[in-house]
Amino acid sequence: MMFRLAIVFALIFPGAVIARVPLSDAQIKQLIIKDSIANYPGNCPCPYNTDRAGRSCGKRSAYSRPGGYAPQCYPKDVTKAMVAEWKTGRQ
Repeated sequence: MMFRLAIVFALIFPGAVIARVPLSDAQIKQLIIKDSIANYPGNCPCPYNTDRAGRSCGKRSAYSRPGGYAPQCYPKDVTKAMVAEWKTGRQ
């Protein structure tokens, strides 16, 4: 219902600015994880990803191996400082 109202409002007042709803920390963590995975040069950044053959990466993932790349794969990997940096970089 709210989506329909927003569409109608946008059609009636095309120049109006609609306020952005701030993202929650959990949503920001998911965006940071998504970006981290997207920036990984290989195809097995996280244990839950699959390789080109469709097999689970598991312990072959960069996340599971010491040294080298350390992608953020889980919300617990994203620190409060990372979230704060993301917030300041987006304003």
